[in-house]
Amino acid sequence: MERDPSRDLWETHAGWWIDGFTDGADPEYTEQILPLVHEHLVGSRRVLDVGCGDGQIARMLAAGGSRVVGVDPTWNQIRIAGARGGGPSYARAAAHELPFADASFDAVVACLVFEHIDDVDGAIAEVARVLEPGGRFSFLLNHPLLQTPGSGWIDDQILDPPEQYWRIGPYLIEAETIEQVELGVYIRFLHRPLSRYLNTLFDHGLVLEQMIEPTPPPGFVARAPEYHDAATIPRLLALRLRRVEHR
Repeated sequence: MERDPSRDLWETHAGWWIDGFTDGADPEYTEQILPLVHEHLVGSRRVLDVGCGDGQIARMLAAGGSRVVGVDPTWNQIRIAGARGGGPSYARAAAHELPFADASFDAVVACLVFEHIDDVDGAIAEVARVLEPGGRFSFLLNHPLLQTPGSGWIDDQILDPPEQYWRIGPYLIEAETIEQVELGVYIRFLHRPLSRYLNTLFDHGLVLEQMIEPTPPPGFVARAPEYHDAATIPRLLALRLRRVEHR
């Protein structure tokens, strides 16, 4: 398996993610992400969760009756996912090298994963390969435009009168950043414009059916009062796509 430069950081800081964002700890998951994925993939028979982390999405889908497999390149995530059980099976694998036969699944989900993947072309090609024709892909990202590196809420008190606005970073430039997401916790992110994703998806027969830019959920805004005035800016982009015959 080709070495993923993000893997060492995720191995080191897996506990930060598991403690802060899983098992009911994060309102963005409980109030927004899990319901969106459920809506996208309800009724699926065989689901692949790419970059499954501790398996919270996989467990939800399994509880709804789907047969679910989760893959993640990080041992510390897979270990916790297996220990938490709930029905899915798990394997350690990278998104660009999925260890499954063609058309093995009728649904795939990738949530907040592709912004950490180097080989975006290979990973999207693999998603398309393992999906059967007509299969669904639930694809969730940190919003590529509004969560660009350097973006954020600006309260400019120097201007007269003062102005408040959302600053957008260099959107069109593909860029790698290593961000300190919490004191002593560093995570690697890869920014790409939305067109980069959509055109690559289309090239591999994954056609957009629905695009959702949800308002940050109430639980998140309640925990981040500094974000309240910027609550009209989405943090998440959710795409529902369907596999068609390759063009």
